[in-house]
Amino acid sequence: MRRTERLFQIIQILRSTKAPITGRELADELEISLSTLYRDMAELHAQRIPITGEAGVGYVLDDGYDMPPLMFTPDELEAAALGAAWVASEADPSLSRAARDLVAKLSSAIPKELRPVVLNASSKPIQTRASVKERFDGALLRHAIRERYRLQLIYADHDGQVTDRLVWPLFIAFLDRTRYLLAWCETKQDYRHFKTERVQELKVLAEKYPGRRTALLKGWEEDTARRYSGQ
Repeated sequence: MRRTERLFQIIQILRSTKAPITGRELADELEISLSTLYRDMAELHAQRIPITGEAGVGYVLDDGYDMPPLMFTPDELEAAALGAAWVASEADPSLSRAARDLVAKLSSAIPKELRPVVLNASSKPIQTRASVKERFDGALLRHAIRERYRLQLIYADHDGQVTDRLVWPLFIAFLDRTRYLLAWCETKQDYRHFKTERVQELKVLAEKYPGRRTALLKGWEEDTARRYSGQ
């Protein structure tokens, strides 16, 4: 375990309990010697991490302390890099750019010795199907979802029949390189899934839909459960 990672782990252990933890307990959990632990504690104190206590008594992290952002373990960084790489390959162009920007920010903000974890990750997503092409700006759709704006969709079904729908957008689902908009459809008075590649036009309306998004999502989950259970 790198020293940087070990220091992070000490803080995480202390954050997980309010009771004092002895140096021996910490050393055993980290599988290091007491002398190494004492050097690590001295380094944490030098970094002004508010840890109180002393050898033989126990250590406690002061209430209210939170680790600064971007203090990640290698596994956390690799998870973030893998997630960003997946988004970059699967999401709409604006969200893909945001994912690549995220990786660039991570690599510039983390310690130098951890940069290879992000820039040369051991896990990568691989796709064999072509990416989805859409006729609208995905950023507009995500904005409408976050702000609860109603949408007008011109939508073509699998038979090519085109309909005009008014919907309440709830979330975007990703399934096998296909993106779906899950929404409450005013036209059908029911939940509907729309393949985003079949949306001919998308217009964000000025009005917000009534009710809470969380309640609508719960309704969708209950409706889905009933359908799969055969009720």
